[in-house]
Amino acid sequence: MRHRADARIPSLDGLRAISIALVLVAHLAGTRNFPVSAAAGNFWGLGEFGVRVFFVISGFLITGLLMQELASEGHIRLGRFYLRRTLRIFPPYYTLLVALGIAWAVGAVALAPNDLAHGATYTSNYYLGRSWFLGHTWSLSVEEQFYLLWPAALLLAGLRRGFLIAAAVVLLSPFIRVAEWELFRSAGAGVGMRFETVADSIATGCLLAGARAYLQATPLYQRVLGSPWFVVVPLLAIAGNLTHDHPLVLFGLGMSVANIAIALTIDWCVTHYDGRVGRVLNAAPLVFIGWISYSLYLWQQPFLNRASTSMVAAFPLNIVCAVALAVASYYIVERPALRLRKSIERAVFTPKAAPGADTSAHVRTLAGGPVRRSSGAGGVA
Repeated sequence: MRHRADARIPSLDGLRAISIALVLVAHLAGTRNFPVSAAAGNFWGLGEFGVRVFFVISGFLITGLLMQELASEGHIRLGRFYLRRTLRIFPPYYTLLVALGIAWAVGAVALAPNDLAHGATYTSNYYLGRSWFLGHTWSLSVEEQFYLLWPAALLLAGLRRGFLIAAAVVLLSPFIRVAEWELFRSAGAGVGMRFETVADSIATGCLLAGARAYLQATPLYQRVLGSPWFVVVPLLAIAGNLTHDHPLVLFGLGMSVANIAIALTIDWCVTHYDGRVGRVLNAAPLVFIGWISYSLYLWQQPFLNRASTSMVAAFPLNIVCAVALAVASYYIVERPALRLRKSIERAVFTPKAAPGADTSAHVRTLAGGPVRRSSGAGGVA
């Protein structure tokens, strides 16, 4: 089945919606009045699983965009990439940091001494003393470190060597996790959060983007994707995640199994976007949740706090507050920043035609060529 040539990659927004739902349920578990206990939430490890899906999607999507740029323009413009990342990620993120900083100053929340410094520099994944309110910024730090390193690696090493680097990360990360857990027990709590111990989740998505054209042309792979037994693959992802109470199994095998199974499931969902599952993933409600998933991930943390006795941390008011602030962030901060990004891109990076030059070929390419963007206004890109 071929990709749709429309303005977004099908099914990704729906997958983001499922991912953020897993995080929300995991953090709601144990909060006052919520029917699921903290013990049950911890058993399933839903939050970890949701973040892992986000990581694989991120590697897949960003690598696809970079490959598209390389194919259409012959090179990767790091300046444009970092401009896009900056205006996509920074405005909502630093809005949260400022809001929490003000709340801390007036005594409304209790932050750890170095929370804001590590949060502002995207190094929270190397800071084990994080408070709950900024505890989730570890994953955002991992993402930002990936954005910093991966485009430069592709630019300097080229596609082939870049994907060899990604493959090496996938192969070596289990050994790094086990070694850090066994040899540096004092830092054991950070395994699975520090970049070198979790980068294989994103690298697996990168490899999917790089190998997808080849895989889609392989009859055996097509038969696997079309088989009714493919349901075993997402079950393997869940099984890999359920090893989280057994660190050596999780670090040495479980995370890798989950990463690969998630990547294959993503490819299945993107390929079969017009099937029954695809119609659900691409339904308007899930797409919208996918659009606001970044702001929702940012703002759920202050309210879904099972240790808090505050009224706004009790269900259902906690989830109402989180969703309300996420929607406000999306419309007041995210969308204006995305409009600004587009304006700057047009002004700085759009080639200017010479006076009298024939631009019809360029116009035809944009109008009818295979230009395909990432997910809609609220997508990761």
